[in-house]
Amino acid sequence: MRNNLTTLDLIVFFVYLIGVSSYGFYIYKSKQKAEQSTKDYFLAEGSLTWWAIGASMIASNISAEQFIGMSGSGFKVGVAVAAYEWVAAVVLIIVAVFFMPVYLKNKIFTMPQFLEQRYNSTLSLIMSIFWLFLYVLVNLTSILYLGALALSNLIGGDTFHIIIVLLAIFSLLISIGGMKVVGYTDVIQVIVLVVGGLVTTYIALTLVSEKFGLGGGALTGFNALMDKAPDHFKMIFDKPTQATPQVEIDKYLALPGIAMYFAGQWIVNLNYWGCNQYITQRALGADLHTARTGILFAGMLKLMMPVIVMLPGIAAYVLYKNGSLQAEMSSTGAFNSDNAYSAILTFLPNGLKGLSMAALTAAIVASLAGKVNSISTIFTLDIYKRYLNKDATEKKQVWVGRLTILAAVVLSVAMTWKDLLGIGGEGGFQFIQKYTGFISPGILAVFLLGMFWKRTTATAGIVGILAGFVLSVFFNNYAPTVLGTETLLYTAFPNGRGAYEIPFLICMGLSFAITMVLMVGVSLAGPVVNPRAIQLNPGMFRVSAQTMSLIVITMLMLTALYVKFW
Repeated sequence: MRNNLTTLDLIVFFVYLIGVSSYGFYIYKSKQKAEQSTKDYFLAEGSLTWWAIGASMIASNISAEQFIGMSGSGFKVGVAVAAYEWVAAVVLIIVAVFFMPVYLKNKIFTMPQFLEQRYNSTLSLIMSIFWLFLYVLVNLTSILYLGALALSNLIGGDTFHIIIVLLAIFSLLISIGGMKVVGYTDVIQVIVLVVGGLVTTYIALTLVSEKFGLGGGALTGFNALMDKAPDHFKMIFDKPTQATPQVEIDKYLALPGIAMYFAGQWIVNLNYWGCNQYITQRALGADLHTARTGILFAGMLKLMMPVIVMLPGIAAYVLYKNGSLQAEMSSTGAFNSDNAYSAILTFLPNGLKGLSMAALTAAIVASLAGKVNSISTIFTLDIYKRYLNKDATEKKQVWVGRLTILAAVVLSVAMTWKDLLGIGGEGGFQFIQKYTGFISPGILAVFLLGMFWKRTTATAGIVGILAGFVLSVFFNNYAPTVLGTETLLYTAFPNGRGAYEIPFLICMGLSFAITMVLMVGVSLAGPVVNPRAIQLNPGMFRVSAQTMSLIVITMLMLTALYVKFW
């Protein structure tokens, strides 16, 4: 394998490493106060600009699960996986226009705080615990695992566990300075990951062009992809029949045709971008105009992300199918589609390999830093301050936040060390989406009804969170056995492992719909007047001409993409 780094690669990589660390230290020292407040540490005290907010959201979002996991999904299913990115662009418009005014008007620091103000402390505590477990056990561990897998494949040798530790240490150095350091270093991270990602895509497409002796460059390679793998350029998969090959059934289980656009795609994205501390935290300290502009900027960046994180996977598929990348795709001892991105990286020229490794590291570290900062915020403000030490000073809370970051990183390293959750066996991107989907339907139902329906009661909120989780577990794991493979609500398909399975995006839709009905029923049976209802007025949702221009541009670009690939 051509996976050894040259001196030039190492120089490029260490220039990035030193540059980000130095800039982070500069931000920390220049913005440092005699005593940091909790708002300064956790929310950057409203000092993030719109471009810093947007760049930080994308840098934290585009991590190992995208670079590695989505490239792996591109290898397996093709362009259809871009639905996650392109639906997100629409969802970010919805969040900017409708969600942020509610959060900012009510001076929300954390998502559990919103739940306490709107419902009660019981629901807030339940969700704080849910989120902490999800962030540590699913998100942090999967980011570390996938990132270490890719970088160890690129560097070569038995380096997997060493890289896990180094990534953890680097993310600690970035995140320990608080959201201000995370936000501004993310600007550099997103520039590096976009430039490095585009270079990798260009080389991947050029490799395809050279493989078939076509000459030309990236555009010729892209046309070759569409010619050699037309099945990988379908946005909608047909519903399987008894005669459908298992490989096509597996694609449908991951991305269930047109049905996913009426079910899980919206639930995944609305929950992730609108009800997720990890993402919304960047905008919660800003004024409404700055927050909206930053979120819409992130939406526009989202449109180009499939080019960076998906096309290399399709290129790897075409090369692999035609005899190349055989050893690279099995570098861990067995074939693994999540090796697609690192397999392409091994063929980059000297210097560019270091740049792409820097881009990948930037994505991993930015996401880890943002995630642990959110874990720290939720634990410190919603559990420690509220239940363990109500009289804690601002200084004490900041130090508890830093200790929480350290504990979260150490725990995630321990979970990742031997892949205790089985991330590698399921495909990283699908693993994250599926297990996050266990709580997404209930969370989204509680937030939507809590924001926009005054009759929603605290009892209904608790019922919604618990019912959403239980229903998700039932539909994902037990429904085909209990109810049969064919019902009025769904069809279950063989998953190639000796069992029948409902597409998890359909499971989310079913869980969400039933949860909403349950919450409405419980609320109607409760008090007519809810003293904790959020006060809404039409003026909260007005947008400026500048904001409307960004929305129109984003929608036109999105329409063009769907017309191209539908």
